[in-house]
Amino acid sequence: MTTNTSKQNPFLPLVVDVAVPLGSYYLCKDGFGTSTFAALAWSSAVPALRTGWSTLKERKTNGLAGLMLVVNVVSLLLSFVSGDPRLMLAKDSAVSSTVAIGILVSVVLGKPMMTAGLKPFLVKGDAAKEAAWQRLASGAAVGSAVFLRRERAFSIVWGVVLFAECVVRIVGAYTLPVDTMVWLGGVILAVAVLVGILVGGALGAGPMEAMVRAEAANATVKREVALVS
Repeated sequence: MTTNTSKQNPFLPLVVDVAVPLGSYYLCKDGFGTSTFAALAWSSAVPALRTGWSTLKERKTNGLAGLMLVVNVVSLLLSFVSGDPRLMLAKDSAVSSTVAIGILVSVVLGKPMMTAGLKPFLVKGDAAKEAAWQRLASGAAVGSAVFLRRERAFSIVWGVVLFAECVVRIVGAYTLPVDTMVWLGGVILAVAVLVGILVGGALGAGPMEAMVRAEAANATVKREVALVS
């Protein structure tokens, strides 16, 4: 029997928790011409509602939505900073550092934050893979210990990469010409994302996907053997 979880669009959590807030920010700022403060305020609405809803309904905090809310709040506070162009460039790095610290702290607390965005991509709405993921994550499967290490590694990679990106951009903001950093900042971010994808995939996502697939196949074989016997 197909569950509601298996029918859920695997991209939905990432879209709602990350893409919608970011998209609404740029839509308000560049599309409607609102101020940076107003754009940040409006884009905070979705993560705020998601965090509140998860807390009330599920009795737990939605990690990605909560993180995006924190990032927006920090950005709102930093939007009051003005004057020095180098400081304005450096303040953009505060967003990356907030995300990075949030991710690393979540690993220390035993709840790797990047898992919320990774899981839908690996299980792809497949009920068998969803069940396999649950067994591996709960410690019920043979490879659970390795799986959990890979899960932590994936978040650690992204936390370290984003924090390094933050440091590089701050150093660049105060050592390179302002005009250079205006375009170089985007390049640095793109490189950081690429490194996160490649290294995170090699150390975390790739092995985890293989383990989920193997665990699901093993469960299928066990069911078939049970039916025959």
